[in-house]
Amino acid sequence: MITIRPATVADAQLLSTVAPITHMESHGHSASAEHHEIYISKKLSTEAFTNELSNPDFLYHVIFVDEVAAGYSKIILNFNHSLITEQPVTKLERIYLLKSFYGMQAGQKLFDHNVSLSKDHHQQGMWLYVWKENHRAFAFYLKQGFEIIGSYDFEVSPTHFNPNHVMYLKY
Repeated sequence: MITIRPATVADAQLLSTVAPITHMESHGHSASAEHHEIYISKKLSTEAFTNELSNPDFLYHVIFVDEVAAGYSKIILNFNHSLITEQPVTKLERIYLLKSFYGMQAGQKLFDHNVSLSKDHHQQGMWLYVWKENHRAFAFYLKQGFEIIGSYDFEVSPTHFNPNHVMYLKY
C-alpha cells in the first residue's frame, strides 16, 4: 500500500537517511565524492532538514510503500521565476524515490500529490530544475507535460556546478 503524508520536524532524521541515498542514486556520477559530501553535509543533514521543516514555506512530503519510507518531495508555493509570466507558481524543488521502489508508480503518485496540492493553492503552474544528464527524471517530466524554458547551473559545491534545464508545467 502506498501512502503519502506531510513531513514534520520529527522526520528530519528519516529524511537525512533517505535523501543522501536518493541523491547519490540519481546524481552520484555527476561529480566527485568530495563534491557530493559537501552538498550532502550542507543540504541533506539532519540539521538542514530540521531547519527546512521548521519553515512553513517549505512543504515536504514522505511517501511510504508498505510502511517503508520510499522517498520524499519538497515544494515551495508562490515561488515565481523570471522566465515564467504566469503567477503565482510552485517550485518543485525536490522529488526523489529510492531505486528499490522504481516501477511501483510511487514516484507518479508523489508527483500527482504535489500537483494537486499546488492547484489547491491556486497556483498557475509548476517549475523545476533537472540535471541535464538525469535522463530518467528528464523523460518523466516531459511525459508530465513540462517544457524546457531555460538553463541553470546547479551548485553541488563551491567549485562544481551541474548544468540543469529549467522546466515549466502550465496548468
